[in-house]
Amino acid sequence: MSATQPQVRLVTNFGEIILELNAEKAPITVANFLSYVDNGHYNGTIFHRVISNFMIQGGGFDEDFNQKPTQATIENEADNGLGNVNGSIAMARTMDPHSASAQFFINVKDNDFLNHSSKTMQGWGYAVFGRVIEGMDIVESIKAVETGNRQGHQDVPRENVVIERAERVAAE
Repeated sequence: MSATQPQVRLVTNFGEIILELNAEKAPITVANFLSYVDNGHYNGTIFHRVISNFMIQGGGFDEDFNQKPTQATIENEADNGLGNVNGSIAMARTMDPHSASAQFFINVKDNDFLNHSSKTMQGWGYAVFGRVIEGMDIVESIKAVETGNRQGHQDVPRENVVIERAERVAAE
């Protein structure tokens, strides 16, 4: 990827994570993610699901565990050739392949089973739209937090892992 790809800084209470987004291979997903960044949606959200040998997920709940309102769902771009590998960022969704809105996850290991295999309910996969280019040590710290159950959700960090703000980074 070139320096012209958009970059986003996630400032968390654990440190900073810099993402490089792939607007070439995932134009709809990147535009959607950047619209949430630009309107401040991610500011004050938490990583609400942390599974140490799988991924860390955030972007949907505030610090009081209230779900934030979202924009319309987007088309799944998981058939773009990008894989759910360690350090990649992908869109979270429900069982409906085309239900992604604001929530995303960062893979903390290679998760090939999440990749697109066919345009069926089971085969759609999860759309990767970028990767961590700085701050994997922060991701590693987050994946190690103690988790439990909260308001009917499992794998929730016992102490909030907060995205204090998300902002675009100017390309150098």
